[in-house]
Amino acid sequence: MSETQLPGGGAHDRADPEAGVAFARQMWADDEASRRLGMEAVVLDQDHAVVRMAIRDDMVNGHAICHGGYIFTLADSCFALACNSRGSLTVAAGADISFTAPGRLGDVLVAEGHVRSAFGRSGITDVTVKRESDGQIIAEFRGRSRSLKRP
Repeated sequence: MSETQLPGGGAHDRADPEAGVAFARQMWADDEASRRLGMEAVVLDQDHAVVRMAIRDDMVNGHAICHGGYIFTLADSCFALACNSRGSLTVAAGADISFTAPGRLGDVLVAEGHVRSAFGRSGITDVTVKRESDGQIIAEFRGRSRSLKRP
């Protein structure tokens, strides 16, 4: 399959996944927010990413559990890697998250994202966040993306 030019200037190059993954790797290298939160990208393939993050004491709320905003941020960072892995500048158009279990101080959370659908300039990516030690699902995230023109 060859490159398809999308309205608005984005390009989905399914024939050259290495170029798309390289684009996403550069985006990750420039992501100061994820880096400062201690996130580590452990897998990056076209339409798929895995990101890890340890819960630190500054991420725990008044209930002694990980603040939901940090869990959302982990899922959102994984979402960004997965949906940018096609080589188009892609941003979130919206997202929903369901928290299913608490993360606690010292837990390592692992977010795994898969692009479920890409159509025109839009896409849907699902991310599951699990506790690394026992596989407990902590959250389910669904992100809606939009490809933009590169500046």
